[in-house]
Amino acid sequence: MAGLTGLAFTTAALATATHAQPHQPVPGSAAATDADHRSTGTGRDGSGGSGTPVPCDADALIAAITSANATGGGVFDLAEECTYLLTADIDGAGLPAIVTPITLNGGKNTTIERAAAADQFRIFYVDTGGDLTLNHLTITGGQTTTAGVDGGGIRVIAGGELTVSHSTVTRNIAGGNGGGIANEGVTTVKRSTISRNTAPLEGGGIYNTGVLTVERSEVTANTGTVGGGGIASRAGTVMVTKSSLSGNWSDQGAGLFIVESGIGSVTDTHIKKNSAADVGGGVFVLGQLTMEKVLLAGNTAETGAGLNVVGGSTANITDSSILDNTAGAMGGGIYNAGTTTLDDTTLDGNQADQGGGVQNVAAATLTFFASKVTDNIAVTDGGGIFNEVGGIVTLNTATGTTVIGNRPNNCVNVPGCAG
Repeated sequence: MAGLTGLAFTTAALATATHAQPHQPVPGSAAATDADHRSTGTGRDGSGGSGTPVPCDADALIAAITSANATGGGVFDLAEECTYLLTADIDGAGLPAIVTPITLNGGKNTTIERAAAADQFRIFYVDTGGDLTLNHLTITGGQTTTAGVDGGGIRVIAGGELTVSHSTVTRNIAGGNGGGIANEGVTTVKRSTISRNTAPLEGGGIYNTGVLTVERSEVTANTGTVGGGGIASRAGTVMVTKSSLSGNWSDQGAGLFIVESGIGSVTDTHIKKNSAADVGGGVFVLGQLTMEKVLLAGNTAETGAGLNVVGGSTANITDSSILDNTAGAMGGGIYNAGTTTLDDTTLDGNQADQGGGVQNVAAATLTFFASKVTDNIAVTDGGGIFNEVGGIVTLNTATGTTVIGNRPNNCVNVPGCAG
């Protein structure tokens, strides 16, 4: 891949037409309001109950968590219209390490924030045995800029659990991985927003080496310089459902970065307008990936603007749309060096210097069932599909696969495809 990065971004000036967009799932709401819960008669934590009130004072919050840790856990209702401003470093975090089940319920404009003039520390550290639930809260200002220190906002170690619900994790900075959240344990993000977090290594929004579930949430405008501007999952398992990964930036896998034989599942999700300096504008996979009812659109990279599949990896894509992605070198829609199968999937309006729709490299395997490759553009060759000598592309035209209307040609080295 490194040799590809020197190629010029030759398709930047190409006009992008407006295309029909079949199979566009609509993600669920990323942030339900307190009114949603009032209308159903539930409490702010969604459980129907209430916790112990904590006044608008950081010391009171610290005391509540300390007490809960000592007594086996607790549920606390934080004040509305309140910022709990943290000023002291408690072993690398602004609050005591979570070692028992603790639920913090916020409300309208409830924020937990590190004071700008304070020493650098993250907001939460979830230790072994800890189980932290955050409801209706904003977590911001965490900063662990010491080189290599993970989890700018929240760190969850192995044996710890985190649930982020109806909350926002924003503007946190890590010195290593995981600007917003670094997860080594089990983390669930639901109906929440992870935005504008930064990491110099991987996972600007979220870094995962454990088990991560993201549902009905937005991961947007995060930066993870090395890989995974939105989400990076290294040798972990990540499941994304009814969500949006958009506007994230990285060198590789700007939207979603799966490496070290990681396992990824993405369903009913939009992955849009992410930008990678090198490879995998939308998704980079070195492992296993399944995508169903996914819209992969408007992403940019030098290579593999929509999806980059590394050798030895597998990607199975069903009932999805890969639209209007732009690569400077190869593979506007997909750059495939592994084993990729597309079923009932559309590639339309993608652009690259070579392989506007798909670039399939030598020794890679690409299989289509009932899919469409239409109106993609290459500057030099392979408007629809460019198959390098030694690569295997099977169209299965009897199932309804069509490759038409691509420029300057439909296919290169693809059996059964009219040039």
